[in-house]
Amino acid sequence: MTDDYPVKATHTSVRVLRAVMEAHGVGVSELARRLDLSKSAVHKHLRTLTSLGLLAREGDDYYLGLGFLEFAAAARERFPVYGVALPAVERLAEVSGCVATLVVYESGRGVVVAQTCGDDALAPPVSEGDAVPLHATAGGKTILAYRPAEEVDRVVDDGLDAVTENTITDGDRLRRELRSIRDRRVAFDREESATGWQSVASPVTDSRQRAVAAVSVSGPTDRMSGKTLEEDITGLVVSTAKSIENDLL
Repeated sequence: MTDDYPVKATHTSVRVLRAVMEAHGVGVSELARRLDLSKSAVHKHLRTLTSLGLLAREGDDYYLGLGFLEFAAAARERFPVYGVALPAVERLAEVSGCVATLVVYESGRGVVVAQTCGDDALAPPVSEGDAVPLHATAGGKTILAYRPAEEVDRVVDDGLDAVTENTITDGDRLRRELRSIRDRRVAFDREESATGWQSVASPVTDSRQRAVAAVSVSGPTDRMSGKTLEEDITGLVVSTAKSIENDLL
């Protein structure tokens, strides 16, 4: 038990849920091995979570249950930008032919709440529900550029982990880039969060000019580079973000 997780049983249940999610279906013995817990303890958590509809059992394996959909839908609907932005994100994916994403800011992190793939798009490195590193992604940097300085300081103080060899890990360099992003309302991710992928993002801000979300388009480097990235896709992303912002305000 720690200060971060004062209720040990709840922490363990969440560990079980995450392990089941990552395994895409797993049995008691394998789950106990992965979590370094006894089979009897794991079985109790599995039974409880299954009774609550958060897990589903098929044969000897457990999977995430559809009961999570109720929570996920309610969590997303809490953010007005989601309902406003969804049609625009879908159009952006259709027009660009790439992956269009809406990242929402919550409690110091960016979370992918909507994502649509264009007809020719490859599977992206992140999916709906994923939390993205604010310092390493176009959407995350866009959000940081439009948040108070103390929030940027907190991100820097927590450590700028190198996700790839191109990730910005120096605080001063990050702050300089954030100032440039704020001037242009555009941020780029040049293989900083996933090797072989690049993206461009623009912010959705509130009446105080603080970012509540970011809209981005991503694709493999052989498709997202040069004029396509710097001008064509960038123009689409900026206009889409501004349209969402206007509808929101």
